[in-house]
Amino acid sequence: MNTSPRVDYQTHPSQYHHWKLRFEGPVATLTADFDENAGLRPGYKLKLNSYDLGVDIELNDAVNRIRFEHPEVRTVVVTSAKEKVFCSGANIFMLGVSSHAWKVNFCKFTNETRNGLEDSSANSGLKFLAAVNGACAGGGYELALACDEIILVDDRSSAVSLPEVPLLGVLPGTGGLTRVTDKRHVRHDLADIFCTTTEGVRGQKAKDWRLVDDIAKPAGFAQKVQERALQLAARSDRPANGKGVILSPLRRTIETDALRYTHVTVEISRAQRIATLTVKAPSGAQPTDIAGIEAAGAGWYPLALGRELEDAILSMRTNELDIGMWQIKTEGDAAAVLAMDATLMAHKDHWLARETIGLLRRTFSRFDVSSRSLFALIEPGSCFAGTFLELALACDRSYQLALPDDEARAPKITVGETNFGLYPMVTGQSRLGRRFYDEQPALEAVRAKAGQSLDADAAFAVGLVTANPDDIDWADEVRIAIEERVAMSPDALTGLEANLRFNGPENMFTRIFGRLTAWQNWIFQRPNAVGEKGALKVYGKGDKAAFDWNRV
Repeated sequence: MNTSPRVDYQTHPSQYHHWKLRFEGPVATLTADFDENAGLRPGYKLKLNSYDLGVDIELNDAVNRIRFEHPEVRTVVVTSAKEKVFCSGANIFMLGVSSHAWKVNFCKFTNETRNGLEDSSANSGLKFLAAVNGACAGGGYELALACDEIILVDDRSSAVSLPEVPLLGVLPGTGGLTRVTDKRHVRHDLADIFCTTTEGVRGQKAKDWRLVDDIAKPAGFAQKVQERALQLAARSDRPANGKGVILSPLRRTIETDALRYTHVTVEISRAQRIATLTVKAPSGAQPTDIAGIEAAGAGWYPLALGRELEDAILSMRTNELDIGMWQIKTEGDAAAVLAMDATLMAHKDHWLARETIGLLRRTFSRFDVSSRSLFALIEPGSCFAGTFLELALACDRSYQLALPDDEARAPKITVGETNFGLYPMVTGQSRLGRRFYDEQPALEAVRAKAGQSLDADAAFAVGLVTANPDDIDWADEVRIAIEERVAMSPDALTGLEANLRFNGPENMFTRIFGRLTAWQNWIFQRPNAVGEKGALKVYGKGDKAAFDWNRV
């Protein structure tokens, strides 16, 4: 069990220590003003707008509030309140005192937050403009890279840099290497120079190298940022007169061995190192028109579900490191889930439904990149249909109970239209596409069954489940599979699962996560970085790093 203080991913602007939000018509300004004395853990100060997990928790919350509470916002300007400093990146002393697991989970959440900016830009019409008004280093530049455009103040001192390799002996951990090449198309030899020097690149050279989109002298910087923010806003289709939804606090109970929400429950078996995550279908009358959806607000079922599921995943990742397997279950009426899907599909172009679909898409992707074994158990009372079937498709394995002599109790699954691309993985594939390598005969066979309730044998026949044990074999087969899984090396399983879950086409996002899982994960454990004389450990102490010069 993790004995460190519990990390809570829920917050509110009234509780922020690090970010300030301002709204002016179609433009929101998100200003970094990190409180150096408000680190999430003791042992470091967040000087020079350096950040830790607590800063990113606030950033994630702020962006979600812009998405849902302020539909009139079309451009988000990210800037700094500090003199001559935009953001100096992840706090190095925080990294120096953190466990390996903490560092990797921190980088993963930061990656997801950055990726979420690009997801909103691509799918929701919310554009991001980095107004870099001071020194911008490491993770600070990676935040700027995640924005649609970067404007750098040309004041002869402000520079962008990725100094992790020469300074700390680690890699830029939140997509820097990948976005410099894949997104900004910085020539590889220039990128090599950029990533192996500490002083950074400023002014016209930064623009010439494609490290930023534009530069402006201090006297004209604010005006240029405002003009460009409005130009980006003009390209968006977010509604100027939309009715925002206030993201009220989640109804959540935290117990020693459980998390309980309205629609999601997590129960932990510490002896087995297993968590059972159960998602409950909607019940009762649900709104089907926009007026009803807006009236439901944050209580609208799919929005509430997305928020609860996201919180449960993030909480379990950070606070329950020893719980290596998550069993995924559902309960309720499959027809109610499919009715929810019909409403989402009918209104998918309305801003609120679109944002809710985006939240669900990003939340399901959090399953994909969680370093936990995921098994779906499809039992009597389950409702793995449509959107809920995505939960099973995200799992490493799925077991569906066969009850050939009890048709009424036999659990069924249902493929819906939402399974064919509404919630793509970071590869851009649907989970069905990933499952069948986009091979058309297999996908057509599945599509032919869409809308039908499939028992275990029927689901197994078209390849939708891993196994279909009957009631005689069910308990033993599932028990043995789980016991074998939790007995294996967690490190090997993390590598195995990451490789098998992302078997589709590579893109910028898969490379970002692949490099974090493999390269940075490895580097974070090497003496050259974290040994007694490693670069990360001696930073700021006046000592020189002592490297093992063997290339591995």
